[in-house]
Amino acid sequence: MVNDLSRRGYEALNYQFADQIPAPGEFTEIADGVLWVRMPMPGRLNHINVWLLRDNDGWTIVDTGLNRKDVQNHWQHIFDNHLDGMPITRVIATHLHGDHTGNAGWITRKWDCELWMSRSDFYMCKAMAADGPSDVPEDAIRFYRRAGFDEARLDRYRERFGQFGANISQLPAGYRRIEDGQYIGIGGREWRAVIGRGHSPEHVCLYCPELKLIIAGDQILPTITPNVSVNPAEPMANPLRDWLTSCDSLRQQLPPNLLVLPSHENLFKGLHERLTALVDWHEVALEKLYDLCETPKRAVDVFPAIFKSEITDMSFFPATGESIAHLHCALDRRMLTVEEDENGVAWWTQA
Repeated sequence: MVNDLSRRGYEALNYQFADQIPAPGEFTEIADGVLWVRMPMPGRLNHINVWLLRDNDGWTIVDTGLNRKDVQNHWQHIFDNHLDGMPITRVIATHLHGDHTGNAGWITRKWDCELWMSRSDFYMCKAMAADGPSDVPEDAIRFYRRAGFDEARLDRYRERFGQFGANISQLPAGYRRIEDGQYIGIGGREWRAVIGRGHSPEHVCLYCPELKLIIAGDQILPTITPNVSVNPAEPMANPLRDWLTSCDSLRQQLPPNLLVLPSHENLFKGLHERLTALVDWHEVALEKLYDLCETPKRAVDVFPAIFKSEITDMSFFPATGESIAHLHCALDRRMLTVEEDENGVAWWTQA
């Protein structure tokens, strides 16, 4: 889930290649040896941007789209028509989510090549994909009951549990680890891994100083902000603090004039302006959250402080996770306090 309240400041962005959006199975070359490919996906976003990087003896794929037959058909068309007779030699997944890792296993098996990821995201992806519909943990039920779910909503969670793996072809048993600051040679150029946190544990961005561009994944999007959530696997986490720290770190590490290659929407320039707007938006959301909690609220009661759009059945779960992330950040800042009632429901109020 993404929310659309982070649009403040997007007017200052300078969009690039907006009239050259590639059709599925085709590409636009946006820099020497950097091909932009767009794959379809269901939902409001309806696409993911993925990338082909020309190497000396083959191609590196960055992100893969969902594990769906139509996406695999588009990839096959590219393999058959657009590789100049060279193989795929490496797949890089920026982070664990299915639109990024969905075909990683399929492609690495097809081309007998390695998957490169951060350690935390690789193992979390493997663990989440292994969960089946019958594996609903009782502590997850307690987590959502604490957030304010009623029994009908808990039943809906039980029905949905185990679906993560459906969007991901089986990952390989092993992988090549990407670490923060690591340099990766591709096509005679150095690409530096820059790790962001909050949307996923260790989200890999790839910065090429020579080409003055960054493959940003979901870490930097032009008009929306990715879901920053707490989930039952780490119920007391503070990912929003990690997210805000990452935005500040990226702003300090990276020059302002880069071409940003996001996973969704269009390519743009205005990196520092966008990072500033993302931080400012979350700070405003925290202020709204504080005001709303003048009287005690549950996590499911604070959506109006964080989301402008209506929360639907499909968005209810990620909206809850993001609300808890804001509540935890506010608690860490001593803005709020929390108490549990006799039913295990958490009530948040101004400190």
